[in-house]
Amino acid sequence: MSTTVIYPGTFDPVTNGHIDLVQRAASLFDHVIVAIAANTNKSPFFALDERIKLASDALSDIKNVEVCGFDTLLVNFAHSRHANVILRGLRAVSDFEYEFQLANMNRKLAPEIETMFLTPAEQFSYISSSLVREIAALGGDVSAFVPENVGAALQKRIR
Repeated sequence: MSTTVIYPGTFDPVTNGHIDLVQRAASLFDHVIVAIAANTNKSPFFALDERIKLASDALSDIKNVEVCGFDTLLVNFAHSRHANVILRGLRAVSDFEYEFQLANMNRKLAPEIETMFLTPAEQFSYISSSLVREIAALGGDVSAFVPENVGAALQKRIR
């Protein structure tokens, strides 16, 4: 059976923790879709098309990974892409309650789609997009937290 997994998020910006999860998912699943949410409820640092380009460039060496945007209900997007698994990342215990609630809601909406949780490698467990944005906005060095192309884009955006 071919398995397609969707890894959804805002990826604003994509971090080394995200990259780590995608690399590991790519070794577990036939096809990995990094689904970047338009997320109109927030004010993203980068526009959707920029986030797609940054993630696509950072993940270009992984052959079974596709990056695309979406602005619909996640389970509807998963159905449209014939995905049977939603991948969610857990960095800390504090993430679990919210992610557990999302997983249960998605199961109620689409019981045929499973949710799977992965944790990032220890060296990435403290990295979040919001912290990276804050560090960059205050002039800090984010090169250890994001792919090179993302670091360059952050510097350009802040100038």
